[in-house]
Amino acid sequence: MSITVHNDTEHGCLTLHLGERFDFSIHRAFHDACLGDVAQARSYVLDLEEVAGMDSSALGMLMLLREHAGGDRAEIRIVNASADLRNTLRIAGFDKLFTVH
Repeated sequence: MSITVHNDTEHGCLTLHLGERFDFSIHRAFHDACLGDVAQARSYVLDLEEVAGMDSSALGMLMLLREHAGGDRAEIRIVNASADLRNTLRIAGFDKLFTVH
């Protein structure tokens, strides 16, 4: 499975552990996991520990999640990203839109 989801309803936090690929191939699973009919979480954690690469559609999915989560008020943390992924996020300016650890 390319996405594993943990929904902490007590704290309102939805955690997504992404697989090796963060690209259009997981668009449906990503949408269903955090943008679908599930109750909206107060905060989101995207664990990129296993992600080897991402493409522009991944950046688009991140923007959809940010909009869904409240835009400027969104609490979205990106954790365990490799140096290459953090660099990609920095170049795209996403380090200003998301909390990247």
